Amino acid sequence: MKSNDTKEGIPLLRELSDASCSNGGRELKNKDAIDEAKNHNVTQVASINLLSWFTAVVWPLMSLLPLILTHEELPTHYSKVFRPEWYTYDPNTDSPKPLGLCLGILAVFVGHMFLLPTFYLYRKGIFTNGKAPKAIQTKGERSYLFGEGLQTHLSQPEGFVLLTIYLSFTWMMCLMPESYYSFEGNIQWSRVFLCLTTQDGLQYAMHRLEHSISPEFYKKSHKPHHRVTNPRLFDAFNGSVADTVLMILIPLYATACIVSDCNVWTYMAFGSMYANWLTLIHSEYVFPWDPLFRALGLGTPGDHHVHHKVFKYNYGHLFMWFDQIVGTYRSPENYAPKLFNHGV
Repeated sequence: MKSNDTKEGIPLLRELSDASCSNGGRELKNKDAIDEAKNHNVTQVASINLLSWFTAVVWPLMSLLPLILTHEELPTHYSKVFRPEWYTYDPNTDSPKPLGLCLGILAVFVGHMFLLPTFYLYRKGIFTNGKAPKAIQTKGERSYLFGEGLQTHLSQPEGFVLLTIYLSFTWMMCLMPESYYSFEGNIQWSRVFLCLTTQDGLQYAMHRLEHSISPEFYKKSHKPHHRVTNPRLFDAFNGSVADTVLMILIPLYATACIVSDCNVWTYMAFGSMYANWLTLIHSEYVFPWDPLFRALGLGTPGDHHVHHKVFKYNYGHLFMWFDQIVGTYRSPENYAPKLFNHGV
């Protein structure tokens, strides 16, 4: 009897052993599949991050026009393109030449010619493997037609229209420092940086004044810009004429008077970088360079969305240094995930 039981038990043990091996094999295969999927996801995320960095090309392209016009070995050097009487300037005998003014306005336009198509492709997921970029705010980005946004952005009277009037008036009326009319030399990058920080420091002060002088003053000047609590790229100059004059034009002229030894190329590079960077911080999406910028205290869309959503923090635009010094800086991470997505 025992012998028969033993014999009958042997196949059963084999079955159990085979089943155990089979289950173990399946578990091993499942583990391998999971590991493979994880590795694929990591690779995919890494490729998306790497591809999205192509959008950073907008930064050097902001200054493309002054760069190619001052490179002596290129056929585009200004002395090979324009007649000398168009750019030579003697403050004692000459009136301001319109060439410098036209090139300055064109420099901003050229910067935008690269920024806007790049943003369009980024928005469409071209640089993120078909996936939409991460929105700044938890509720997502506003829905709009790109053509409508572009038309609004370029036609706002308090935006590029008013800036063009300001530039034309101050240039042709000879109100700029004498060196600004000079075509000699190249871009003075240290002066570009000084202009950007000076402009943003003055803009920070004017911004805080607009928020604090009086409710009535705020209502007429800066509140139109704050109608938007979830800004998009095209809202950079969406406000009021008074707001543009107080927060942009007065600081611009004061900056020129303070940093008074720039040449025309430096003024051009500064103007283009300022206008294009101011546009970028109103983006509804995170950019790949944002973590690096935040570590350096440079302005990002996430930082500026905090101001539009919470109102009383992050008054700086290009730099967060002034907010950090005074104590008015708040990271979007402080409000995640209630208002903002993590990692914006």
